Amino acid sequence: MKIEKILTWNERIELTRPYAISSRSMSAVDLFFVRIMTDTGHEGLGAGSPAEEVTGESPDSTAAALEEMESGLLIGEDPRHLGTLCRRLREGLGATPAAHAALDMALYDLFCRIVEVPLVELLGRSHTSLPTSITIGIKSVEESLAEADEHLAGGFRSLKVKIGRSAEAEIDLLHRLRERVGPDIQIRVDANQGYDLEDTRRLWQKQKELQLELIEQPLPAATLTELRTLPRDLRQLIAADESLHEASDAALLAQPPAVCGILNIKLMKCGGVSPALAIGQVAEATGLELMWGCMDESVISISAALHAAFACPQTRYLDLDGSLDLARDPAKGGFTLKDGELRTLDKPGLGVTLSGQPRVLSGESIDA
Repeated sequence: MKIEKILTWNERIELTRPYAISSRSMSAVDLFFVRIMTDTGHEGLGAGSPAEEVTGESPDSTAAALEEMESGLLIGEDPRHLGTLCRRLREGLGATPAAHAALDMALYDLFCRIVEVPLVELLGRSHTSLPTSITIGIKSVEESLAEADEHLAGGFRSLKVKIGRSAEAEIDLLHRLRERVGPDIQIRVDANQGYDLEDTRRLWQKQKELQLELIEQPLPAATLTELRTLPRDLRQLIAADESLHEASDAALLAQPPAVCGILNIKLMKCGGVSPALAIGQVAEATGLELMWGCMDESVISISAALHAAFACPQTRYLDLDGSLDLARDPAKGGFTLKDGELRTLDKPGLGVTLSGQPRVLSGESIDA
């Protein structure tokens, strides 16, 4: 059995609900797709969503890396040598983690389709279902409350609110939101590095009334020394996001006194399933909890993250709503979402299929 062909393509996809975070606004996303095919008719799918502000990887660099792989080191290899091939990808694609992630998950999907098991069962299932949060971008109080009402009516029970521009105004918003949704709805916040120590302490001082589930990346990624000066109870609520790219970062964050209590793994930061599992092992060894997040992504990569999350004992939080606001998705399947709870499908690999013929930006078509 040999890998015979790799097809890659990219598509710019509009968001149905444009949103803002502390540093920018978004209305569309560049997504990249991978299809690995063997001489026996098996195939695996992968997808990437580069985040240049976080990883330095531009869409152009993602495209270049994937194009090179169409005739590169995987062609002619036996896909059953999964560990060896994943290691080669780590060595060759470290500078382009979204491209790495797309290929890495495609290899896992391919292998699991060959042996006919869901990815999570291959990795060793620890969880069957968990609730995901759904995100409210930076908006006015009235818009935020209306969106919260909409999400709760849709069955979600965990809201993630983007903050990071004005602590005073955002604390007022969170008070209003807590009053609106009551005590049983989880509220987590994400400052995307927009706060400083004073802002973070001010938010923490209101914790008794706000009852926040967690505080994601309040300070810039490089401020580990400053974060260690915060009270332990506050640090336990912090989820490191932009500060965490790979397992070595996780080990640094966990060094006593630990910077945070939660590690936020995103496949597009670390490079796919293999590096994500390495971070999970650090979390298990150090007692840190895991949160699994995402960019705006296809169901392909959201499914890969969900399978990896359910295989890690330390997983406590999901923030895997990145496919819900896509105006269209070239793929379908992967998971079920009911009343805010995510479950994997009992299908081989990631449980995803292409839903039609890809729209390639160059205007060329690729058979799907």
